[in-house]
Amino acid sequence: MHHNIQLPFLATPEKGDAIIRRYMDFAKFVSLLDEQALFFVRADKLGDSFEGSHSKANIEIRPQVYRDMLKNLGSNSQDVLKDMSAFFKFLPKITAVSCWHLSEYESDAMWKLYLESSEGIAIQSTYYRLKSSIRDKSLPIHIYKVKYIDYEQDFMPGEFNVGPFFHKRKGFEHEHELRAVIQNWAYERGGEKVLAKPIADEGIYVKVDLDLLIDRIYVAPKCPEWFFKLVKSVVRKYKLNKDVLRSSLDDKPRY
Repeated sequence: MHHNIQLPFLATPEKGDAIIRRYMDFAKFVSLLDEQALFFVRADKLGDSFEGSHSKANIEIRPQVYRDMLKNLGSNSQDVLKDMSAFFKFLPKITAVSCWHLSEYESDAMWKLYLESSEGIAIQSTYYRLKSSIRDKSLPIHIYKVKYIDYEQDFMPGEFNVGPFFHKRKGFEHEHELRAVIQNWAYERGGEKVLAKPIADEGIYVKVDLDLLIDRIYVAPKCPEWFFKLVKSVVRKYKLNKDVLRSSLDDKPRY
């Protein structure tokens, strides 16, 4: 099984019941129910050109880190470093990501970031629920907190693994992101990983146990009454026995 690889340089939430939310528009919500699967977006389609890239410190230190390997290759060391760079550029095409907001509280900023209107929902789950809900236990899925670093100064560990996909620039710190990441390596008989074909289209669906994944469902702040009723109705039609609640940001002030 490849899915138990521990990455000591990354952190998981301290508690299994740490609350996470995924904010989405209505179409994506229906797709989740219909496919009974979480959609993992191909990393190069996430809209951040830095996805999977390395810090300046990594690039500068690379010749030393791989010195012995390069020594054996003699005069071709520059070519090897170039090839390495091309390899890292290719990785986002075989990597897919599911992004969650790690916070005890609903986030007004996240509602605004992920929705174009007030017709959206947030699934509330926990770190443990997400981890346990994935049906295919043979999938190499890594779930860790995103680390926010200075790409000019900080060294990023785990170049050859999924490491870069758990690092983002400091400007994204407000996202408090927890990520589930899959890499589509092809494994040979001996368990060696070899480069795989890029993930098709925009990403891949990963089958989940929705009952386990979803704790409760929130509708967006200020959403119209008809939309609230529609979400409740759709949840019933898909036989999902979960509470559909109004956003806590709609609570009335007291004076």
